Amino acid sequence: MALKEKLQEDWKQALKAKDKFKANTISMARSAILLVEKTDGRVLDDDEVIGILSKEIKQKRDSICEFEKGNRQDLIDKEKAEIDILLSYLPQQLTKEEVSEIVSKAAYEVGANSIKDMGKVMSAVMPKVKGRADGKLVSQIVKEYLNK
Repeated sequence: MALKEKLQEDWKQALKAKDKFKANTISMARSAILLVEKTDGRVLDDDEVIGILSKEIKQKRDSICEFEKGNRQDLIDKEKAEIDILLSYLPQQLTKEEVSEIVSKAAYEVGANSIKDMGKVMSAVMPKVKGRADGKLVSQIVKEYLNK
């Protein structure tokens, strides 16, 4: 079953179960997917849907940072719950150790040896971890690796 179809089915199930929160979260993700499809005039494949879901999660994580500054625990909890729902549609997330291993291999492959090579390393790593690791985490690990 394609990821879009799974979202559709889970949205219907959430509505039937009267789980408004989950239904709204899935609906928001489906809207983001439909917007891209209508704008581009084509149907997205699973990898592209994963990219959109990852982007939604990133936006929610950014919102959490802002809500922490405003001391709004209610909104932080809501965003975290939405992230948990969306994460369930992404591939198994990589551990920090797995990302570190991918970063060290990529750095070796591109011949990176200083922080100036960060762009090269990031462009080699990101396609390998797409949808399976947060970009901020990857960036942090690349910086740590190149500063050794």
